[in-house]
Amino acid sequence: MKKLLAEFIGTAWLVLGGCGSAVLAAAVPEHGIHFVGVALAFGLSVLTMAYAIGHISGCHLNPAVSIGMMMTGRLQPKDLPGYVVAQLLGGVTGAGLLHFIASGKPGVDLGNFACNGYDALSPGGYGMMVCLVTEIVLTAGFLFVILGATDERAPAALAPVAIGLCLTLIHLISIPITNTSVNPARSIATALFAGGAALTQVWLFIVAPVIGAIAGAHLYKMVADQD
Repeated sequence: MKKLLAEFIGTAWLVLGGCGSAVLAAAVPEHGIHFVGVALAFGLSVLTMAYAIGHISGCHLNPAVSIGMMMTGRLQPKDLPGYVVAQLLGGVTGAGLLHFIASGKPGVDLGNFACNGYDALSPGGYGMMVCLVTEIVLTAGFLFVILGATDERAPAALAPVAIGLCLTLIHLISIPITNTSVNPARSIATALFAGGAALTQVWLFIVAPVIGAIAGAHLYKMVADQD
């Protein structure tokens, strides 16, 4: 239960910090933090929690990451459902807190509430297939970096830095394309509060990260497994 509570808190922090930067700070006229600031906020959210709870739960904060960890034997299959449920509940809690805070300003327009999407919901107007491939490839890369950085042969103290910077890089690449998911819990959480088209498109941001996680885990095993 301590591991699950850690995943709940960590995922809530990720959604509140990352999506909060997009909904609140990036929306300030002339002084907003723009894409770079949002990308850094997501990276910092993971980096800070990795140091806080990495030694407790592994700090997955993402069902796709948990699936990748299971694929490489670092998470027992029996533990996967609990991790996923804790992450989903944490994401929804973080999004709920963010929605409450952001709605506190009279006449506020929350836009798409930092949701992910394709076609009309893509910040750059990218189509479904491009968004699907982007999310698969970037999630695979994310898992590859996570597995490498947390390998027992790697310098353990620097793992959170590598993972946080990797997530920052992923956001710098794909915010204009999908508004960046690589995390079903983050996508489901914001879509539940935005509703409408965001909910009808959330399937892509569940399917693509899972496929990417499996691919990334297989790639890392091919490269790193010792004979």
